Amino acid sequence: MFVGALLLGAVATAGGVEEPLGYRMEQYRAPVPDSIEGGTVVDTAAAHALWTAGEAVFVDVLPRPPRPAGLPEDTIWRPRPRDTIPGTVWLPDVGYGAIAPETDAWFRDRLAEVAAPDDPVVIFCLADCWMSWNAARRAIREYGYADVFWYPGGTTRWIEAGYPVERVEPEPR
Repeated sequence: MFVGALLLGAVATAGGVEEPLGYRMEQYRAPVPDSIEGGTVVDTAAAHALWTAGEAVFVDVLPRPPRPAGLPEDTIWRPRPRDTIPGTVWLPDVGYGAIAPETDAWFRDRLAEVAAPDDPVVIFCLADCWMSWNAARRAIREYGYADVFWYPGGTTRWIEAGYPVERVEPEPR
């Protein structure tokens, strides 16, 4: 299969951070591990090859920014737009270490709508973001996805490489 041949030697390194036993619960923007048990870590070239081949579902898990606290109700507030890998499904807020049962059910259901458990799925957000690691781990351990690719470089490295992006809206709940 193309995906298997593509990934030989395509493991990203992140400076020796070890995988925790559970989920990362705080300080989500920090150096990440160079592995994910049960999944495959991909670098930017491998993520781009997966995207170009069209064989994988791409899932962006960057959280949607909350409305600023103390902002008067009548103030118009627009969250920052999200530019991501073209064709990606944006499922925000599913990468926290602990998620509400409603968020968990939404993530599980929405993921099942876009990919079968044996389909290749690429999960990412930004560079050095534990949200994508947590979400990929959840897909592997709790939802039974067998072909999960974790892209720790996320849109940060994708954009640095000069690859295209498109503006997306988060999937509705």
